[in-house]
Amino acid sequence: QVQLVESGGGLVQAGDSLRLSCAASGRTFTSYPMGWFRQAPGKERELVAAMRWSGGSATYADSVKGRFTIARDGAKNTMSLQMNSLKLEDTAVYYCAGPLAPSGDSYSAREYTYWGQGTQVTVSS
Repeated sequence: QVQLVESGGGLVQAGDSLRLSCAASGRTFTSYPMGWFRQAPGKERELVAAMRWSGGSATYADSVKGRFTIARDGAKNTMSLQMNSLKLEDTAVYYCAGPLAPSGDSYSAREYTYWGQGTQVTVSS
């Protein structure tokens, strides 16, 4: 049984940092693209960042470029999202997802097979 489990969310103030983690089990995702998505109330789920494989190229949403960093540890089958300079608009439930379908659009949630349960990130002023 494949499971993706996120952790690290919480309540922080604007300008603070948080690090989210995603642990995968039941399957090795080392060679497959994985991503972080988020969904705020009343909004569609959107890609935050994706990485093709551990140490591979990364894709970021324009809104988080320069503030967020995605990383993967192939040996541990984990993925992380370092979030710095958090803003109010970063408040959302954050999900890890993967793998991306072959030739799939990394920005499309429908192209990812497995999803974690999500972790809440709340940024206050």
